[in-house]
Amino acid sequence: MGLEKMGVILGFVGFLMLNELLVCMAQGNVHYYDFVLKETNFTRLCSTKSMLTVNGSFPGPVIRVNKGDTVYVNVHNQGQYNVTIHWHGVKQPRNPWSDGPDYITQCPIQPGTNFTQEIIFSTEEGTLWWHAHSDWSRATVHGAIIVSPAAGTTYPFPQPDAEETIVLASWFKGDVPAIIEEALNSGGEPNQSDAFTINGQPGDLYNCATDAESIYRILVDYGRTYLLRIVNAVMNEEIFFGIAHHNLTVVGLDGAYIKPITTDFIMITPGQTMDVLITANQSLSSYYIAASPFFDGESQFNNSTTTAILQYNGNYTPPASPPMPTLPRYNDDGSAMNFTARLRSLASEEHPISVPQNITTRMYVTVSVNQLICPERNCSGPNGNRLSASLNNISFVPPPISVLQAYYRNISGIFDKDFPNEPPYYFDFTQPNMPSNLSVPTQGTKAKILNYNEVVEIVFQGTNVLNSAENHPMHLHGFSFYLVGMGVGNFDDQTDPGRYNLVDPPEVNTIGVPKNGWVAIRFIADNPGVWFMHCHLERHSSWGMDAVIIVKNGSTSATSMRPPPAYMPPC
Repeated sequence: MGLEKMGVILGFVGFLMLNELLVCMAQGNVHYYDFVLKETNFTRLCSTKSMLTVNGSFPGPVIRVNKGDTVYVNVHNQGQYNVTIHWHGVKQPRNPWSDGPDYITQCPIQPGTNFTQEIIFSTEEGTLWWHAHSDWSRATVHGAIIVSPAAGTTYPFPQPDAEETIVLASWFKGDVPAIIEEALNSGGEPNQSDAFTINGQPGDLYNCATDAESIYRILVDYGRTYLLRIVNAVMNEEIFFGIAHHNLTVVGLDGAYIKPITTDFIMITPGQTMDVLITANQSLSSYYIAASPFFDGESQFNNSTTTAILQYNGNYTPPASPPMPTLPRYNDDGSAMNFTARLRSLASEEHPISVPQNITTRMYVTVSVNQLICPERNCSGPNGNRLSASLNNISFVPPPISVLQAYYRNISGIFDKDFPNEPPYYFDFTQPNMPSNLSVPTQGTKAKILNYNEVVEIVFQGTNVLNSAENHPMHLHGFSFYLVGMGVGNFDDQTDPGRYNLVDPPEVNTIGVPKNGWVAIRFIADNPGVWFMHCHLERHSSWGMDAVIIVKNGSTSATSMRPPPAYMPPC
């Protein structure tokens, strides 16, 4: 072989190697984590209990990546219960196999076994989180995901001097799996939590929580700016959050940037994450960080306040009692809705958005708390019946195997493909004292089938069935969507679309449907697979406020769902 010919061949091989390297670089770095689920003893509020954790910590470990990276997490279940892990807000392009909700995309990881999940990051940037997605185990099994800008890029705001992760959560003195099991057996409300926590600590306002170890402290230096990465992992309440005497500048939401808004409080729903800047520009002292519930429904809820301390470094005499932020009243739905209405996508040249315009599929989905009839009227719900919940008057029934497995392998009888585009009948959804016949849903395991690249608009309509209207944080797996509209009362398809924001709506994965109101979202169905859609108030999801969206494959392998990994947990 001549030297010239050999040089051409080596050059071609080098080109292939360079091309492969560039592809790998374009896909980002690869990270590996081990999550060991095990029972761990914790003492809070003068009470010790054993609870399921990841790697013995509450909240669990933080996953740190850059935009476009891939993560492999080997989940070892050394606990007593079946469990799954969901990577909340990660789109998982073409990879529903590792999304995590039990009996939707996989069967649970059984005690004594393990399952390696592949988490593929794409366009997300900012703060997300991971949590268990089986029964109520997410109460103690959760943690933050930090997605930093890709190499060679930076934040669309001045570089903060430091950052702090804040995870808001619920604390139950009792055994959480037993609490939801008892409620589902009786048909009544589950016991409410005993406290809220900030990074695992309840603060010093609860009984038996006055020692220094019961409150989380953030140390700051005067004049510096801090990026707070806030996760709401609370089970059943939305949260107002603030820091005494300090403004909050919200710059990110659900893994996407927004136009900065300055406020003295935020309203963050379960499932949502926010990136917030604060500048330590007050007198050297200590200041309360506080989180209290927003709850505008009629049922019982945890109306308590969890606290942490923002503590300045330096020489000063700490106050006997730090100042407390002024937060809205627990049922101030006006403040909650007005805060959400201020959110706008950054929509810059470096962070563009593309709001879908030409809708091909429209869905009008009613969101309701219902009842199922107990023949003997001996259940613990309203009128001696069983509490339930629904989307479009269908209360979701978990299947015996995962919907994804049934869909991929064409196994019949597991789910129905006829989730409707609208409710079975129309009436004044927000009226009080509805006839009792409107409160009983049908039951089923139903999916909405979408063609690849369908352009979808969903209007979620809150209802007052059972006189139980409240805010519902709706979450869609596999996608971020644009919140293009929001309002009170019944949605009017003639006038309300004229008020949509189609210029810079926020791009989110979880959004609160206002009490007796509606939200309109839009997205392009460009992620083939099986994806869960549900309320992120855990008791509502347990009662059936869930549905499945299936996006069919496109016409090429690059627009089709990936094949399953070599091992999936068996049922």
